[in-house]
Amino acid sequence: MRNTKKTVEYVLLTLLAFFFIFPLLWMVSSSLKSEESIYQDLNSVQALLPSFQITEWLSTYTELFSRFDIGTYLFNSVFYALLVTVGAIVVNAMAGYAFAKFRFRGKNIMFSLLLAMLIIPVETIIITQFTIIHNLGLVDNRLAVIIPLIANAFFIYLFRNFFIAVPDSVIESAKMEGAGHWTIFWRIMLPMSKPAVATVGTLAFIGSWNDYIWPLMILTDSDKYPLQVAITSINATEPVFINQVMAILTISTIPLIIVYIVAQKYLLQGLSSSGSGQK
Repeated sequence: MRNTKKTVEYVLLTLLAFFFIFPLLWMVSSSLKSEESIYQDLNSVQALLPSFQITEWLSTYTELFSRFDIGTYLFNSVFYALLVTVGAIVVNAMAGYAFAKFRFRGKNIMFSLLLAMLIIPVETIIITQFTIIHNLGLVDNRLAVIIPLIANAFFIYLFRNFFIAVPDSVIESAKMEGAGHWTIFWRIMLPMSKPAVATVGTLAFIGSWNDYIWPLMILTDSDKYPLQVAITSINATEPVFINQVMAILTISTIPLIIVYIVAQKYLLQGLSSSGSGQK
């Protein structure tokens, strides 16, 4: 009976996994075949398989790079994502450390207001955000893409819960050795918070990489476009080839898969510990 139950669970999980992987398989395989083959194979299993002619695998990507400046768009996306990731880790970790270990008037009220921001959709403040960037003279500036994505209420909450679980005796011992809060943060607290750092870094990277609406609003120079914004332009440039569209989507997906695989261990630990803190 137990073996039968496990078998059914594995079958259902396998079907569910295939349901989610199916679009990814079709996207990658379509990028490795000719335009005609995509339409010919739509109603067969071959739709999930690349072309049997290996010479066709790279032809789509070669044509895509020859038509569009993909290298520039990739550089922009990586540049934005890396700076947002580093900034998000440092800024949110410092804020989380302050909420966890500092005592100051109004701390609980401020933290409650911070948590309340989690229920506010980003779309409701994007116009105000644009107005602020415009008043700062940062329209069509790369900094305008990076700065708004650094501070995040959920990231602060995650770091705060992780730091609050660290015994105060650790900090007191460091203070007795002459260490200040800045030294304690950089040399003790931040190295101890690898799961939180990996979680915030991964989520910040993914958020920046997938960001579309904000860069589209704030940037006017196409040479500064990240890959996600450039994909829209590529899809609207005649002639539109499905295999090239699938190729650019595959390129935009690969970094996310790599980042998740590398940080998967710490990501699961960080998310599982995010609700373990105490007020």
